[in-house]
Amino acid sequence: MVSVLRQGVLAFALLLPAPLALAAPREAAPGVQARFAELDGVIVVAHRGCHNPAPRHGLGPAPENSLLALEHCVTIGADVMETDVLRTADGHLVMIHDDSVDRTTNGTGRVAAQSLAQLRALRLRQNLGGAAAPLTDEHIVTLDEMLAAARGRILLNLDIKAAIYPEVIEAVVRAGAQDRVFIKTEAGIATPPLAGLTPYDRVPFMPILLNAEGKADLAAVLARQLDGKRPIGAELPRLRPEQLSSVAALARRHGLRLLVNTIFEGFVEGAYSDLDALRDPAAVWGRLLTDGVTVFQTDEPEALLVFRASLPRRKT
Repeated sequence: MVSVLRQGVLAFALLLPAPLALAAPREAAPGVQARFAELDGVIVVAHRGCHNPAPRHGLGPAPENSLLALEHCVTIGADVMETDVLRTADGHLVMIHDDSVDRTTNGTGRVAAQSLAQLRALRLRQNLGGAAAPLTDEHIVTLDEMLAAARGRILLNLDIKAAIYPEVIEAVVRAGAQDRVFIKTEAGIATPPLAGLTPYDRVPFMPILLNAEGKADLAAVLARQLDGKRPIGAELPRLRPEQLSSVAALARRHGLRLLVNTIFEGFVEGAYSDLDALRDPAAVWGRLLTDGVTVFQTDEPEALLVFRASLPRRKT
């Protein structure tokens, strides 16, 4: 049902006049610290890459976490590609979300039980996959390959799906990519400040604030993470709208960016999903921007970029 609704919303959107000043793709992506320091701007994070069609650019779907999804992100001008990392049976780091290959490829079985060669032989399914999704000519790629493809073109948010943080960060350092990726992991009220701890201190770091029982004082959780080396921002969990104001006020005082997911049903309760944003971007992305969110993780990066281009430029 969601895909049918999305198609209807996109079909309507395509009837609207194109924006006059849609940002052109950058020749080279700035480093994470520099990009996040531009506090007046919206940062567009493409969830698992640009896997949905981008009709304004004439692009069809791409398999999630693929090099093609990265290329589409570069073409449309997304700031960040969020992508997932797991480890193979023979110790290689590969880009895939699920513990198994069943949803996204023509294979079966756990990623951790298969060698890189076995995984390379599989073909990725289109978009978010599933048994009915057509197979493509794209294949599972390694972290080293993803880092090389992104170099100087787009930032990466590495979502590490297992207890392999030291290995992933070591690979990032080995590739000289410390300034063009950021890492995140969960932090609750009792979690020590993580940005200054090994191995997170080697790369730009963002805590994901935990919302215990949906009742956490998120400002207090964030304040705990600011006691030491400063993270580049904080990712908000699923939360009620009334929980946003205090943590946004704290982030604003410290010049810190907040990231919110509008993927799926949206992480802020109420009508704050990508589908809602396709209908009325100002009511979703615009409202959250007014409330203090400046980093949006979305499955609709092209639509978010159109919205960003429509915003008035701040006077300097």
